[in-house]
Amino acid sequence: MKQILQHLNTGEVEVADIPCPLVRPGHLLIQTRASLISAGTERMLVEFGKGSLIAKARAQPEKVRQVLDKIRTDGLLPTLEVVFSRLAEPLPLGYCNAGVVLEVGEGVTGFAKGDRVVSNGSHAEIVCVPANLSAKIPDNVDDESAAFTVLAAIALHGVRLLQPTYGECFVVTGLGLVGLLAVQFLRRQGCRVLGVDFNPQRCELAREFGCDAVAIGDGADPVAAAESFSRGRGVDGVLLTAATKSSEPARQAANMCRKRGRIVSTGAVGLDLERGPLYQKELSVQVSCAYGPGRYDPDYEERNRDYPLPYVRWTVARNLEAVLDGMAVGDISVASMISHRFPQTNAAQAYEHVVNDSGSLGIVLSYPDAPAPREAFVQVSADAAPSRATTPVVGVIGAGNFAKLVLLPAIKATGAGLKCIASAGGVTAQTAARKIGAASATSDYRTILDDDEINTVIIATRHDSHARLVCEALRAGKHVFVEKPLCITQSELAEIKQVRETHNITQLMVGFNRRFAPHARTVHRALSGRSKPVAITMLVNAGHAPSDSWLHDPLRGGGRIIGEGCHWIDLALYLVGHRIIDLQATMFDSVGEICDDKMSIGLTFADGSIATLHYWANGPKSFPKERIEVFCEQRALVIDNWRRIVAYNWPGVPKSKSRQDKGHRAEIAQFMQRVTDGGPPLIPVDDLVMVTSASMAAVQSATQRMIVPLGTENEQTLTTTATAVS
Repeated sequence: MKQILQHLNTGEVEVADIPCPLVRPGHLLIQTRASLISAGTERMLVEFGKGSLIAKARAQPEKVRQVLDKIRTDGLLPTLEVVFSRLAEPLPLGYCNAGVVLEVGEGVTGFAKGDRVVSNGSHAEIVCVPANLSAKIPDNVDDESAAFTVLAAIALHGVRLLQPTYGECFVVTGLGLVGLLAVQFLRRQGCRVLGVDFNPQRCELAREFGCDAVAIGDGADPVAAAESFSRGRGVDGVLLTAATKSSEPARQAANMCRKRGRIVSTGAVGLDLERGPLYQKELSVQVSCAYGPGRYDPDYEERNRDYPLPYVRWTVARNLEAVLDGMAVGDISVASMISHRFPQTNAAQAYEHVVNDSGSLGIVLSYPDAPAPREAFVQVSADAAPSRATTPVVGVIGAGNFAKLVLLPAIKATGAGLKCIASAGGVTAQTAARKIGAASATSDYRTILDDDEINTVIIATRHDSHARLVCEALRAGKHVFVEKPLCITQSELAEIKQVRETHNITQLMVGFNRRFAPHARTVHRALSGRSKPVAITMLVNAGHAPSDSWLHDPLRGGGRIIGEGCHWIDLALYLVGHRIIDLQATMFDSVGEICDDKMSIGLTFADGSIATLHYWANGPKSFPKERIEVFCEQRALVIDNWRRIVAYNWPGVPKSKSRQDKGHRAEIAQFMQRVTDGGPPLIPVDDLVMVTSASMAAVQSATQRMIVPLGTENEQTLTTTATAVS
């Protein structure tokens, strides 16, 4: 199928061949009939892409600060690699879609195949969207008009926040599509409206919708116009729908309002406000979020959990329905707002009008009437077809940032054949395959499991899918590398152990890369001749993750200790080389915040060694992320953020400093070599199980305030020393 993408590094707009997405639970699969270019938002994206690096930096100063922090902690070259890789990622454009339902996902009610619907789907022939971000189109509303629904819902939500009453007067600053739609909603509320814009043609169109308008491009003073319009009283409120970095519209709004007036911003407008007018008039200022309650809430969008109507009357979906009802009875008119029409294949020409034609307004894209191809597989490079006879043939499931920035380059560096990359939406798989030189891309991971030529599967998906995909891949007879964690529940771990017992002829590996880092190997060698227990302290400045992040969700991410803390538990196991016999963990006891990502975990090993992991999510980004300290026999070794190692009274271990290396490439290289040569797993499966169990036990220990035993007290030297480092 065809989808419109924009390249952020160049601003180029491309109509690309993308694997058709599959319907997901709680979603609808929709064939697009029409979509609307959101001139404000999409113009900013295209202009950002066309700008120089300096212009991009000026446009996003907060991102520049993050880059500088990363340079200080991780070094210049690794940071630049991440920045340029992110800029090279194409971005799907569009969020105003009208089409026909092809499939209804599990758990969705109220929709059926063949329904005409609107959604926030992108400019693609087929889209998969949450059902709660969709609404049925009335029979007497055509597809082109329906494509305006999402933008109209943005306007409607902003108007609702203004809380207009009959007879009040309002100013709408910015008469683009959202502003013109807001004018109509306010007029239907019985309000007097003054529109403000630089463009005289848009002002004239606003007058056709029943409002007064002032074209400030002609030198008119909008504050004076508002004063006159309000009969000297000040307007009741201002809706900011302009797209500008300037804070002047917001300052003007404060001066326009009466005492206790309301200002609502739906547009990307500067909000550097002066305190004086706000204080003197007791003004309320509010920023409107998209098209209503539910937007950006994973429960509402991804899990199809609606808000109860008695308590949240106007959700996203109900706002969409209200807009369509207004169109059906003629309250909302959009026909005069359409300035251009283009087929989807002429997207580049359409966006030239968006950027360069001041007269453009509503640009509608049309799509073929015939059913779009629903191929979940696209060939990317015929020359990249690998040969299983000479090298591992790899399929990668998951094409997120970590896979694209770390795993795929590491796989390519080994010379292994990259045959296929899979991602649920298809876009990231296609772009990753094209960038790395893989043969094909798919939106259906089963394509990889069913391919007899592919013998090695790399799993880099969200944590909650790891166990299922590991078991399916093992049953399919594939070698499996899964990015940490192995799984997130005890029941999943039991299933993996059972499947592994019956399918043990292939490699199973978890991405515990730190044991493969050069500095970790140096410490491991230094400890190999010890005669006494070792004490290890590991400090991890993990960084804050928002409370609504999927990482914290026990059903999706497993929590940060199970999902991420397992890294350092494995590192301690590797360095000590003996079984973990018990652990005790404590965490912050703070009301009103997530505590299990601020945890101290004490591990006891069979030889008497101990390791303490301090995993803190409350540190600054400017502080180094990781520090490992090893004490043994009046000697010490320190690994400082994987960039240098310092030895104290440890002969044979010189100080060394290098580019940050966390072992990812060595890990992948050795795994691919083991696939080629055969032999026992790089990390024994018993160790993978032990580390996974220990991470789960840490959460149990911290929650229940108890010591959790993990194994026998008899000393059992593990087999990691011979197999983890070649």
